[in-house]
Amino acid sequence: MKVTGAALPFLPLCRRLLPSRLAGLSLALLKATALEIAILAGHVLLYPSGITQERRTTPMLPARDTAPLPTRNRPPVVLLHGFIDNRSVFVLLRRSLAQHGRHQVESLNYSPLTCDIRAAAELLGRHIEGICERTGSSQVDVVGHSLGGLIARYYVQCLGGDLRVRTLVTLGTPHAGTRVVPLANAHPIVRQMRPGSPVLEELSRPAPGCRTHFVSFWSDLDHLMDPLETACIDHPDLLAQNVRVSGIGHLALPVHPAVATGIRQALDTAPPGTEATPQADGLTVA
Repeated sequence: MKVTGAALPFLPLCRRLLPSRLAGLSLALLKATALEIAILAGHVLLYPSGITQERRTTPMLPARDTAPLPTRNRPPVVLLHGFIDNRSVFVLLRRSLAQHGRHQVESLNYSPLTCDIRAAAELLGRHIEGICERTGSSQVDVVGHSLGGLIARYYVQCLGGDLRVRTLVTLGTPHAGTRVVPLANAHPIVRQMRPGSPVLEELSRPAPGCRTHFVSFWSDLDHLMDPLETACIDHPDLLAQNVRVSGIGHLALPVHPAVATGIRQALDTAPPGTEATPQADGLTVA
């Protein structure tokens, strides 16, 4: 699976690259900057629409002239946004999932004033229990962007969420902590996303028997991951697959159609223990 598109939009990362690579990436950097700015502008316009929690509605049924897609083993999907964001970031991903047979999709808004990953993970757990009760499903799939992926992982590993979460897909999530923007340490939840924080130390502890299947999408041009590989999951007890995305930045991960295709494939992958799909090695966005 390959994703190609824009690249890193911010110059600080450029200065960390070798001069020879800078020459080769200059065009990609310009494309990335344009893409990230366009996404940011669009998201600013959509942001007010996602401030409130979404209404719980009856799942949409496909049109009569639409060929029915297999729904067996397709649990509800929960979308969890990143830091200082809201559910509006998933507008395009929701549409993509719905068009391909995922009609039970819900987003969870947590407050931008949230100061503790643990508390947000408990909220996620209550939200998932409510979904299971309403839908009659015993499990859900979760897609988390950035901080949202870390909250979901804490729920799975530390709060028994592996009983409820079949597959957890993370997009640009600092699994090993990120060192970007040191001045942001004034916010307590940012400090929890730093390498060596107590929360990340909890996630590095043994997790024998964890039932959840993890798929982590990480971009080689993600300006918020420092180092870039921090968005990969490296834990001996977790069944984890890391998918490298080339050519797009952090903001594009939950928006780009090629990434959406990769997410759908990850959610539709055979259960853990069976043969993995051969396309899940990387994405190149053109």
